[in-house]
Amino acid sequence: MSLATTAVLCRSRSASPRCLSAACRAFSTSLHSRSSYPADDQIQGKKRKKVTLNTIRKLYERNEPISVMTAHDYPSALFVDRAGVEVCLVGDSLAMVALGHDNTNQITLNEMIHHSAAVARGCKAPFIVGDLPFGSYECGVEQAIASAVRYIRDGKVEAVKLEGGVEMAETVRRLTGLGIPVMGHVGLTPQRQTALGGYRVQGKTVQGAKTLLEGAIALQEAGCFSIVLEAVPEPVATLVTSRLSVPTIGIGAGSGTSGQVLVFNDALGVFDKFLPKFCKVYASLGKASVEGLRAYHDEVKARKFPDNDAHGYKMDDEELARFEEWKDTLPKK
Repeated sequence: MSLATTAVLCRSRSASPRCLSAACRAFSTSLHSRSSYPADDQIQGKKRKKVTLNTIRKLYERNEPISVMTAHDYPSALFVDRAGVEVCLVGDSLAMVALGHDNTNQITLNEMIHHSAAVARGCKAPFIVGDLPFGSYECGVEQAIASAVRYIRDGKVEAVKLEGGVEMAETVRRLTGLGIPVMGHVGLTPQRQTALGGYRVQGKTVQGAKTLLEGAIALQEAGCFSIVLEAVPEPVATLVTSRLSVPTIGIGAGSGTSGQVLVFNDALGVFDKFLPKFCKVYASLGKASVEGLRAYHDEVKARKFPDNDAHGYKMDDEELARFEEWKDTLPKK
């Protein structure tokens, strides 16, 4: 009987007492001899149907909000997948929240590919989009194509995201013409935050709103399947959304967009430097992690961890007796 089968029987209320007793004995014995336990059901989750571009399109057509969340490694990707999120973005924000850089421009394409490949191993159902990092596409269309091809092949992403409006339309047109799905990004574009005077809200004037709308339309016409609107007043983002025929994904753009995206470490209270105004914290994992690690530290110091019965491995009685006899023959230290 397999460990999985015995675990199920041990939890069952319908199994006969005799079968239940035997199964639980087998389960207990097996756990003492194994080096690990079965994963928690809530972490394992249930297998989901793969999200595709068609899925995203159908959500948009029936006006169902699209959930997007970033991930930067295997564990964060696993949690995004298990939570039911539809699109997983490997954002260059990981430069700050996972690697400790001061801005997003410090991360390279090689690093993004490394992180994206890890995300792809954990995210099986969500549609995976990867940020093209600063310096990997601005030098020209050919550079953008080469970077996107590497990203999809080696990073295992299914689409790429790039920042910019009208000026990036031709690049998007060439990429999509080659069958590479592209997500656009207008409004606050963090890779250009120096030129923008910092992380400032965009589209706050009529001229700013016009420029933003023109950029979004240009990206749509060039073939973007979706466009991120970041740090944009809600009326402007709602207007842009209404003028497009592809989904908009808001981040600090109000509730009138087709979907929402947040950064994993921000939403779960892990990032330690600042919290954007547009972010809502849904869990305090940073605080819980420190408390858990402090408890571990204290138990190690007090010799309370590990508990030999709960966390140790057993020898059968005969082998234990032989071990004790052999131990007595050893010379004293």
